[in-house]
Amino acid sequence: MNYKIIGKYIKECKFNIPNPKTFFLLTKNIENYKINVDIKSIQVKQNIIEVLTSLKLSSDRNDFEKIDAKIIFSVIVELSNNKLAKEEIEKIILIEVPSEVYPELRRIFVFLFENSGFKDIKISKSVDFKKLYQNRKTQ
Repeated sequence: MNYKIIGKYIKECKFNIPNPKTFFLLTKNIENYKINVDIKSIQVKQNIIEVLTSLKLSSDRNDFEKIDAKIIFSVIVELSNNKLAKEEIEKIILIEVPSEVYPELRRIFVFLFENSGFKDIKISKSVDFKKLYQNRKTQ
């Protein structure tokens, strides 16, 4: 392995249901929402990168009030050496690290929903980060 996770934490967590109407509309219209996954990285210092993986609940519809639910999970990664090719580093940031931490991130996000009264929240148990990476490369 070309990297080691040296730390991880919840960097940001938003979970806001503005009012009872929104709560009841969401429970009825949960299928109108989808989960967006985003990955960003920040170089902390040489061979140390912070990988930020976020999950956000979003709706395509604008005709009702929305819940604001987002979590950003920070993973601090130490690369094994500074001779890694750019593409190798991209794969670590966009495929390997998110694949490794996604189950934990998903578990936290589902916990928030279930403990807020949403028993039917459907969040994929896995995400094919390799496929997302390949789709990104072909765009």
